[in-house]
Amino acid sequence: MSTERLGFIGLGSMGHPMAMNLERAGFSLSVYNRTAERAKGFASTTTVCSSISALVQDSTIVFTMLTNDAAVKAVYDEIVKEEIGGKLFVDMSTISPTLSLSIAEALKAKGASLIDAPVAGSTKPATEGSLTIMAGGSADAVKRAYPYLEKMGKLIKHLGENGKGLAAKLSVNYFISILYQGLAETVLFSGKLGIERKDILEIINESASGSGATRVKTPLLVEGNYKPAFALDLMLKDVLLATAAGANYPLSEVLVATYQSAHDAGYGEQDVIGIINHLAAQG
Repeated sequence: MSTERLGFIGLGSMGHPMAMNLERAGFSLSVYNRTAERAKGFASTTTVCSSISALVQDSTIVFTMLTNDAAVKAVYDEIVKEEIGGKLFVDMSTISPTLSLSIAEALKAKGASLIDAPVAGSTKPATEGSLTIMAGGSADAVKRAYPYLEKMGKLIKHLGENGKGLAAKLSVNYFISILYQGLAETVLFSGKLGIERKDILEIINESASGSGATRVKTPLLVEGNYKPAFALDLMLKDVLLATAAGANYPLSEVLVATYQSAHDAGYGEQDVIGIINHLAAQG
């Protein structure tokens, strides 16, 4: 049985089920969330901490799953104030590689290590423990984290040094942003031509153009239910991170413009495929 004591900071729509998978696996676990209500539902064997400091002191490996650069920076600014020598931190957030590298250096100066380990997948695979995890960091650090990462993901891919996990994640989400805008446009176009939405989606999903991305969004499009598994605002954040990291291609400007205008029009809290509502409103 593992002698590591795990900590998990950030119990949002992704972090909560990910931490629950660690609990179900029987590991020693402490959790913390700025909004205490998010820490509900854990068993009595899990320690709910009242501060980041308490969690860090009680843990040897700390996982973080936070919304954006500002949230990650705020948490790690507190973490580096603690005695953290020998501890391993695994940031599973999607943030800028520049910020992640600066955090890795700050932790290294205190005798700790960082893995950037963002994930592909939304709330359903987070619950099922079937995420794809892209890891950047030393081989030793990834090996140390592996028994716990495999309880959250079906594939753990070590891509090299710090920053490489985020490089892969931004690349993947850049592609997905194209897929979802393209899928929304195709559904709207076929509708103009008199094809039922459920019919065109069945054809797409059974043809070479279908993918996991199209199939997972089909029920939302058919039912008109845009409860977020992955919010449109999060995709906008990732597209902006990708362009800031060097994505400068013919579609880049279009993607930024479309997702930004959808946010501005009030669609940001819908699921990312809710982009269809914004495109429909544009005529």
